[in-house]
Amino acid sequence: MHLQGSLFDQTDELRLGPLDGIGRTHLGFGAWLDVLPGWLSGSDALFEQLVSEVPWRAERRKMYDNVVDVPRLLAFYAAEDPLPHPVLTEARNALSAHYGEELGEPFATAGLCYYRDGRDSVAWHGDRIGRGAREDTMVAILSVGAPRDLLLRPMRGGRDTVRRPLGHGDLVVMGGSCQRTWEHSVPKSARATGPRISIQFRPHGVQ
Repeated sequence: MHLQGSLFDQTDELRLGPLDGIGRTHLGFGAWLDVLPGWLSGSDALFEQLVSEVPWRAERRKMYDNVVDVPRLLAFYAAEDPLPHPVLTEARNALSAHYGEELGEPFATAGLCYYRDGRDSVAWHGDRIGRGAREDTMVAILSVGAPRDLLLRPMRGGRDTVRRPLGHGDLVVMGGSCQRTWEHSVPKSARATGPRISIQFRPHGVQ
């Protein structure tokens, strides 16, 4: 599980860029997507530190009549928990400041997913456990490590799938009705794919 560093991120200095250059795409049905490539400089160094220091856990879940391994490693930090690196606290604060008026509250929790290679994935879903099932909200995802495709598709169909490759410090924010009118996934990849970690910042009560 070796990470090949980005040619565009050849620094060990962790530094967040400004958020005023983020670009928004209106997806339809009241959903939107903000994307900012390379928001975090030095992200490859952060990736290596998170791999070694986060208490990753493997989970098993029931699927139909079987209990299967979740194809990725997980970690979760509640609002009161210290995050595993100060730059993640800085990122959460910056996102809360930038989106606070539109969101109406700060980002609170952080969930981490570790995709070790192309066999790790997450199936189609929306973050609809809790308030996301009935309210507009936001989920901000910071990606470090090798790029993997984030796919989005409308639940009611009729539109093309949206694909965004994310890694090496890229930021994506899913907002509006996105969690209840669109689904997203990180599919398996048959290509030679390096490891990736996503950090998902959510408000209270959104899962």
